[in-house]
Amino acid sequence: MTTIYNLHKEWQTLQPLKPELQRRMDQQFMVDFNYSSNHMEGNTLTYGQTKLLLLFGRTEGEALMRDYEEMKAHNVGLELMKKEARDKQRSLSEHFIRELNSTILVGDFYKTSQDREHRYKIHVGVYKTRPNSVITSSGELFDYASIEETPALMSDLVNWYREEEQRGKLSVIEMAALFHYRYVRIHPFEDGNGRIARLLVNYILYRHDYPMIVIPTTDRNNYLDILGKCDKATGSIPFDGANASKEQIKPFIDYLTHFLEKKFSLVIPFAKGEIMRFSEVDDPEKTIDNQRQTKNNKQNDPDDDPENVVDNVPETNMSQRQKLIIDFIKMNNKISMDEISKILKVSQATIKRDLQQLKANGVIERIGSERGGYWKIIT
Repeated sequence: MTTIYNLHKEWQTLQPLKPELQRRMDQQFMVDFNYSSNHMEGNTLTYGQTKLLLLFGRTEGEALMRDYEEMKAHNVGLELMKKEARDKQRSLSEHFIRELNSTILVGDFYKTSQDREHRYKIHVGVYKTRPNSVITSSGELFDYASIEETPALMSDLVNWYREEEQRGKLSVIEMAALFHYRYVRIHPFEDGNGRIARLLVNYILYRHDYPMIVIPTTDRNNYLDILGKCDKATGSIPFDGANASKEQIKPFIDYLTHFLEKKFSLVIPFAKGEIMRFSEVDDPEKTIDNQRQTKNNKQNDPDDDPENVVDNVPETNMSQRQKLIIDFIKMNNKISMDEISKILKVSQATIKRDLQQLKANGVIERIGSERGGYWKIIT
C-alpha cells in the first residue's frame, strides 16, 4: 500500500487540475466506465456507439432500444454517485443505494427465466423478492443471501462502512474492495448488482479524493475468477461472505490495487502535460494516443492555448484539438462545426480554421453541401 500512498500524495499536489484538463479527464472516464461496466453485463452497444450516445446524444447502427436507455441511465447514475460522494456531510445510506439501482435500471421490466419457460417482473429500487443464485464453472449452484436475510445484511454493510470510514484503519482501496465483495455476496437486487458494486467502489474512491477506476470488459473473466477465489476462501454461506475479512479477499484487494496504480500511472503524467490522452479501455474501435511530449515537439497552438500542443506527426502537423476533431468525424461524419465547438468549448471560428487547415493538408475533405453533406477522412 506504500506505492498507492505515495502516488496519491503526488496526485494531491497536482490538484486542482486546470478546467480543460479536468473536463477532458471526466469525459474520457464517462465513456470508458459506462461502456465497460454495462458491456460486462451484456449491453450490446459498441464503444463507438457509446461515445456517440454520451457525447453527442446520437444513435447509430443496430442495437436494442433498452441498451441505449440503460447506457444513458447508467451515466445518470454515475453523475448521481459523484454528487452524493462530494457531499461529505452525508454518509452512505441504503436509501441512496436503492435510488442508484432505480436510476440505472430506468424502470420495472420483464425478464425471461434461464429455462425460457416463464417471464418474471424485475422490480427496480427495492430489495429482491425472489431468491437469486449463479451456476459456477464447476456446475454447482452458488446462492446469494436469501430474501429474508437481505435487509439485515444490507443494513449491517452500510453501518460497517460508516464505522470504518470514521475509524480510518483500513486504506481506501481496502474499504472499496471489501464493500464490493460483501455487497456482491448479498446480491440485494434482482438486477444491476454488478453495476451498482462498481459504482460504489468509485463512490468510495471519489469521496476520498482518489481517481476513479475502470475494470475493462476485456478483463471480465479475470475479474470473475478473482471473485471466485475469494468465494472459496470465505465459503458458500452468504452470511460469511457478507462479513468477509480483509485476509479472505486479499486477491481482490490486490486486483483493485492494480487498477488504481494503473490509473495513477495515467492521470499523473496527464496532469503534468506529459501525455496528451489516455484510456482505461482496451478496445479496437478506439484510437489511443499516449505519446509523451518532449521539448523538441512542443509548439504553440494557433490559439496560444497551452493545453492544445502540436505533436510531431509524419504526414502533417496536427494540434491536439485537430486530432480530437478527427476522432469526432470518425464517430459521426455529419458532425457540424457548431457541435464540435460546443463539445470542445472553443469558438466556431477556431473550429472553422482547424477544419480549413485539415482540408488544406489533405487530411479531410467535405463531400456535398454544408447542410446536407459529410466529412471524409483521406489519411
